[in-house]
Amino acid sequence: MYVAVLYLHSWLRYPVLVLGFALVLAAFGGLRGGGSWAPNHERLHKIFLAVLDVQFLLGLVLYFFLSPITAAARANMGLAMKDAQLRFFGVEHIATMLIAVAVAHVGRVRSKRREGRLRYRSTLITQIIWFVLTLIAIPWPGLDIARPFFRF
Repeated sequence: MYVAVLYLHSWLRYPVLVLGFALVLAAFGGLRGGGSWAPNHERLHKIFLAVLDVQFLLGLVLYFFLSPITAAARANMGLAMKDAQLRFFGVEHIATMLIAVAVAHVGRVRSKRREGRLRYRSTLITQIIWFVLTLIAIPWPGLDIARPFFRF
């Protein structure tokens, strides 16, 4: 079960990143072009949040139930703070991703309260913040806590 959820969580990051970046581009294009919020932008925003929520749920299942790394970190936080891998997955990754998901949802709520260019602007700002936080919290190859681009 652990391996299946881990692989799904690992591979689902790419649709999340693509959809999130597509929403950034749509908001930027809408801001430059003006006009009202398009139905396809609304659909993209909903799909992005749905996929993001599935990704986050998988991450929570890993964190609290399946991952031996996070179990070790939660068992001894003092030790975890001294070990880069335990600290990253036990504290940094989940905290940053929790903030990123919250930013994405707050952005959705805020954007729904606005019209036209203000809606695009609100979406653009929160999506850029979400995107940066997400990119920071991914264990990219080359880092001391690296994970592969693709798990096989």
